[in-house]
Amino acid sequence: MTTLLLINAGSSSLKWQLMQLPEAQPLAHGQVERLNLPDSIVKVVVDGVKTKLTVPQLDEVGAINDVLHRLVAMAIIPSLSAIDAVGHRVVAGGTVFQQAIRLTDDRLLALQELSELAPLHNPLEVRCIELLMASLPGVPQYAVFDSAYFHDLPEETAIYGIPYDWSRDFQIRRYGEHGISHRYLAQQAALELGRPLDTLNLITLHLGSGASITAVKQGRPIDTSMGLTPVTGLLMGTRSGNVDPSLVPYLMKRLNLATPEEVIMRLNTESGLLGVSGISSDMRDLHEAAATNARAALALEMFITQVVKLVGAYYVELGGADALIFAGGIGEKDELIRQAVIDRLAVLGIRLDRELNVAGEAGRLSAADSAAEVLLLPTNEELAMAREIQEVITSELDLV
Repeated sequence: MTTLLLINAGSSSLKWQLMQLPEAQPLAHGQVERLNLPDSIVKVVVDGVKTKLTVPQLDEVGAINDVLHRLVAMAIIPSLSAIDAVGHRVVAGGTVFQQAIRLTDDRLLALQELSELAPLHNPLEVRCIELLMASLPGVPQYAVFDSAYFHDLPEETAIYGIPYDWSRDFQIRRYGEHGISHRYLAQQAALELGRPLDTLNLITLHLGSGASITAVKQGRPIDTSMGLTPVTGLLMGTRSGNVDPSLVPYLMKRLNLATPEEVIMRLNTESGLLGVSGISSDMRDLHEAAATNARAALALEMFITQVVKLVGAYYVELGGADALIFAGGIGEKDELIRQAVIDRLAVLGIRLDRELNVAGEAGRLSAADSAAEVLLLPTNEELAMAREIQEVITSELDLV
């Protein structure tokens, strides 16, 4: 048996899960929400018993230390030496990493060199890996890549309208992100619908502080909203989503910035829901403020509109969809966003059962006469990661 600690470090939260392999049996899980915001929220679930508390603001390093402390303090494990392996979600693997790997010093260096593809994520994830390597010396560490799911996107959606030689020579393409989640959601949708995955056309919506939408045709991804980097696509918590590239030199002049990287960082960290609202990157805060704050209401409206535009485009691109799947912190927990999105898709004949939507239980939310099923399927990136890591461990044992 292998006791595996899984770390899923995102832009606004850090999720973790302790599992036993090879069965992927969960032992405990938790989450640190509102990273780098006042009043971070720590959640731990052990044997179905939930603990929730508010702590002073935590960054990703503080969150990792908090997780390690609580694993022992809450007697989930007798000591940190009980952890046999650690798995990490890594956003950008580029063309270098196309499947899960065991981390070495050389591979960690390669991850650092891919930071331009995910400036908010890869550096953060490398820091988490380094911290856990130091805290758990000698414990093998593994990486599972979000971008791997989209490695085989068709060229017509994978590359940009730039000289083809640039795409080929500089490996410029749509890498996509949240692939671990989108793959899992497609697989779970097939189980929920009782149909083989390769017979289904699906639109998977991973909506959280980071948000992306993917079109899945006959079980394979054919298009996705994030591009070369995760700043593109939808308006997100602090990320701008799609903007005119001419905005970069324009803002360099207007804001008196010395480098394009300074603009890109602001598009990643000061934009999106936070930038438009001027209040918060957290959708819960915006709902609370929207009745009296026009900019908070505008941020909500922009988010909903962009989701609808992408779903509509993918619906046509797929030639119709069997199901729309909501997941992620917003997709799973925000019935108002789900209702607003589906109401605007009524022109396609897609409808929610309002009572099911308000109840927010996993499963079907669509009305009986809906042209496509609407599913709420809580994503489980950690389970998907565990399965990929087990494959790597098994292959390592086969080589011994």
